[in-house]
Amino acid sequence: MTALLYRWPQAAEVGRVVPKSKFYEHASLGSTVKDRFVSDVRRITWAYKLADSTIHLPGNAEVPEIQVFEIAAKDGDVAEGVVAAIDKAVRTPIIFEISQGDGAGGAVRMVAAHKQLGAGAPKLGPYFSTDWQPASDDRAPLPTAIDLTSMYTALLQPLTPVASRAGENVSDVVGRLTTVRALEREIAALERKLRNELQLNRKVELRRTLKTKKAALVDLTSATDGPAVGNRN
Repeated sequence: MTALLYRWPQAAEVGRVVPKSKFYEHASLGSTVKDRFVSDVRRITWAYKLADSTIHLPGNAEVPEIQVFEIAAKDGDVAEGVVAAIDKAVRTPIIFEISQGDGAGGAVRMVAAHKQLGAGAPKLGPYFSTDWQPASDDRAPLPTAIDLTSMYTALLQPLTPVASRAGENVSDVVGRLTTVRALEREIAALERKLRNELQLNRKVELRRTLKTKKAALVDLTSATDGPAVGNRN
């Protein structure tokens, strides 16, 4: 999906390169993920810290700060497992920018998962990403927000592949997206069964079930709560 990259405030700049070993120490990584750190990552930079002390927006227990991490890819991209390992090693929410290439000829995509903080380890939702965008493109100012929680919501919502509904917070959108992805897998499985089914009565039953599942998917991905408008006959 396409979305603008943000112009992070200069007052929030950290600009600190973080050794990969820091994430080996704070996360229980399998050999595959460690190998991807080596093969995929050229540099990890803690780029910005959005906090009351830097951008004058109050935080709370849910969103005390928002970090921005830049990951420079060695080649084309960085595996999601690498991003998740960094996310799990840092307790506060993170917005990632993954870059490929150098200078004006490079490209950047923004990646994030909703991070829920609690008494135990933070809980991560699915990852969302923009499309690759030219690094030289103009950036948008940060969304208007009254606190860090609303800022976090405003940063994440444009990344999600489902439209947010009136009154929904990020947790609601993430929960609905999880249901959408499960339903998409069910639909794909039903379509495979339908292609391979030889009995006519079974084909009729599968088509009926598939139609119901697809209608439910339309409802879940619409911007309004409730049955989607349109003729489903």
